[in-house]
Amino acid sequence: MPPVGPLWRGASVLIALGVLAPVASLAWLALGADFSHWVHLATHVLPDAARNTALLLAGVGVLVLVIGTGCAWLVTACDFPGRRVLHWALLLPLAMPTYIVAFAYLDLLHPIGPVQGALRWLLGYDSPRQFRLPDLRSMGGAILVLGLVLYPYVYLTARAMFMTQPAHLLEAARTLGETRLGSFFRVVLPQARPALAVGLSLALLETLNDIGASEFLGVNTLTVSVYTTWITRSDLAGAAQIACAMLAAVLLLVLLERHGRRHQRFGSTQRMRPVQPRRLRGAQAWLATAAAALPVLLGFGAPALYLLAETWKRLRQGGVSAGLLDSLLNTLLLAGGATALALAAGLVVAWATRRTGSGPPQARWQARAATLGYALPGTVLAIGLLTPALAVDAALGRLLGRPDLPLMGAGAILAAACAMRFLAMPVGGIEAGLARIPPALEQAARLLGETATGTLRRVHLPLLTPALTASALLVFVDAMKELPATLLLRPANFDTLATWLYAEAARGTYEEGAVAALAIVLAGLLPVVLLARTQLGGPTEDALIP
Repeated sequence: MPPVGPLWRGASVLIALGVLAPVASLAWLALGADFSHWVHLATHVLPDAARNTALLLAGVGVLVLVIGTGCAWLVTACDFPGRRVLHWALLLPLAMPTYIVAFAYLDLLHPIGPVQGALRWLLGYDSPRQFRLPDLRSMGGAILVLGLVLYPYVYLTARAMFMTQPAHLLEAARTLGETRLGSFFRVVLPQARPALAVGLSLALLETLNDIGASEFLGVNTLTVSVYTTWITRSDLAGAAQIACAMLAAVLLLVLLERHGRRHQRFGSTQRMRPVQPRRLRGAQAWLATAAAALPVLLGFGAPALYLLAETWKRLRQGGVSAGLLDSLLNTLLLAGGATALALAAGLVVAWATRRTGSGPPQARWQARAATLGYALPGTVLAIGLLTPALAVDAALGRLLGRPDLPLMGAGAILAAACAMRFLAMPVGGIEAGLARIPPALEQAARLLGETATGTLRRVHLPLLTPALTASALLVFVDAMKELPATLLLRPANFDTLATWLYAEAARGTYEEGAVAALAIVLAGLLPVVLLARTQLGGPTEDALIP
């Protein structure tokens, strides 16, 4: 292929440097603070927040591994009533942001809420003083809520791995006298370690990024500490120092994930017979149905029914408020702007790195740097982006003769932060789409005199339409759900559906917040349907082993 032009290379480098800028700014803010800041944080803030974060990550990690891996193997290796529905329904909790599930369960499991009220009625008690469930506002409650929402990350990667594992390995283990349970632990799980490591790392990164659920449930994590230090105490330097601790935790998670699968290598299994599900009968079959359905009911069904009921109640009482409609419009504008920026930047990076792919290995550093944003929690990205963004905005204001901050005031900085946070999706999607286009098409276009940009516009873009559409959908929905970065970078008097729900939950007005939560969940169903259609299609499942 002819080398990429300097304009494409320069744009790709600028995008990569733009994503790296918040990290450099964060380090500069943290190191530039007084030593007393570090002493105070190390004495009074970091020990408690770091301990809570470590406990939360450990608990959520165990829960998502058990639920995700167990359900993935159950729907892969067994046939039972409802399996054909549950194999994709197990992805539905992905449509539920963690803070929405916490919001729903806080009202459902309140001492005077419907669940505990029904239990007291059944048991013959009259008041919460006589009988009440353990308080959800605890570390255990946070682990349970986050685990029920985030297990699909492990389920998705494990299910894809299980569907491609050759059946003859399990058959050999059974022939040698191993039990089914022993074959699972000694043959299946070791092969699935790379997939489990990827899914677990994604779930833990989402746990580290969470702010709404942790704050609602009374768990003071590093993310919550960053927010309270900046917003409540107006201490930007202290917030940057806590964010650096979070960045170290992210780096540790990524290194552990790569270390865990550094020696994993697998041969091709395309011509090998995949595992066929074994038909279960009687009580065993219905027990499997209940086990697979329980995570769906707790992680999606119960919160969704609650939101529907509360939304119906609110609409019957007085309809939708004007403030909520303004938040919906702001959400659509923010998500649309972030999607446009992320798609444009992703196309530039993917095209530039593809065309330099035959060069030296360091030529692809732009793609790796550009996708770094997804590993950064929203609070860390917001703290690091604030200083360079304000400097650029102030210079632009002086140039335009305006005393205010035009970019910050218009929400452009927030849209750019969301685009950086989710840039990995369009880069990965477009790179995968480009890899499926035969090089001969571009070579033919160049032989006919077309330029590189013209080839991209007339040959590649029409063929990349599915990849671009899928990437746009994922970025749009994730930008709608983003809470930490939106809370920290939004302009004055600017609310999205996520921040509206956050404010209503803080005030305890659950009916008003349920409308915003339901809108976010309905939008979140779109990428879940896309994932179910594209990622869970695998080998035929009609042949069953009796």
